[in-house]
Amino acid sequence: MLPAALTDPAAAIAERLTARGQTLAVAESSAGGLISAALLAVPGASAYFRGGFVIYTLDGVKEQLVGVPPLPAGVRSASEPFAGWLACSVAAKLGADWGLGETGAAGPSGNPYGDPAGHAWLAVRRPGGEVLTRHLLTGRADREQNMESFAAGGLALLLDALS
Repeated sequence: MLPAALTDPAAAIAERLTARGQTLAVAESSAGGLISAALLAVPGASAYFRGGFVIYTLDGVKEQLVGVPPLPAGVRSASEPFAGWLACSVAAKLGADWGLGETGAAGPSGNPYGDPAGHAWLAVRRPGGEVLTRHLLTGRADREQNMESFAAGGLALLLDALS
């Protein structure tokens, strides 16, 4: 069962997107599918949820997001530019009005780039192309807690952007 910290904002997002007749696509990494699961837990999700990807490696990005503008040279995963690229690319790939991207290091240790466990970048691409980002640092090494925090953070950023 998903916690209310995920399902409550997902229900509010669903209400706003449905009222506007708009759609959403999600590309998540360290949240492990929790963002998509929360959005799909809302009855009537097919009205607004176009689909999503759980992308855990750069090879996975190349395979799943074929046909979108390539990842700019020098951009690494678990970074602000990568989260923004995910949000834009998944929206383009799935033909959605909105895109949500999440990337980070869930733990229990940091990633190969030197980012600590509990580090995530979140991005929302609005209709028209504007990208909003948010950096999240939980200060925890607990993998499951971080995954839930990353998902909640992504949903919160999207809800803020829809407000």
